Amino acid sequence: MLVVALAKGRTVKALVPLLARAGIDASALEQSDRSLIRDAGAFRFLLLKPDDVPTYVEHGAADLGVCGRDVLRERESDLLVPLDLGIGRCKMVLAARAGARRDLDLPRVATKYPRTTAEYFAAQGVQADVITLSGSVELAPLAGLADFIVDLVETGETLRQNGLEVVAEVQSVSTVLAVNRAAYKLRRSEIGALIERLRQAVHGAPASG
Repeated sequence: MLVVALAKGRTVKALVPLLARAGIDASALEQSDRSLIRDAGAFRFLLLKPDDVPTYVEHGAADLGVCGRDVLRERESDLLVPLDLGIGRCKMVLAARAGARRDLDLPRVATKYPRTTAEYFAAQGVQADVITLSGSVELAPLAGLADFIVDLVETGETLRQNGLEVVAEVQSVSTVLAVNRAAYKLRRSEIGALIERLRQAVHGAPASG
């Protein structure tokens, strides 16, 4: 079996139709039970928290993984990324309270992505005090914890409902296929064939093989 690590939740739901177009049986991923290992034909799927997907792939517990570019960049994972799957598209943005000052000497920035945030401000020539949070990032400016936040947005509605507005786009984010380097060398034909089937599915071509 090829072992594939997947981010639980919306990523799996968006991935199932893509796998079907690639001719891969994904019925095991549609089961409603809470099992974290799902076997389907030539594949074993591991259902994980998004942040853990690169770790499982990089350390060889999984041959491949499906997760967001944001997670890979934050973790600086040493993985091959041969394919953008075209799902889960959103933006990582810098946001602040509407009307708040922007030109601060030492801005405090709350985020789930401290490394990416620090790199972004460094590239702007700005020293920032980066505060790491694990959830409810939008609350930070409202409670006086931070001047800005860096977070993912799809429509921006959550920001608007909390009186925040986008200041700048940090990066575009999408869901990608990541591959363990050693696994690719050892199982190049199998993994290469899978990549090609997924590539065809992403671009709307019928699956072959």
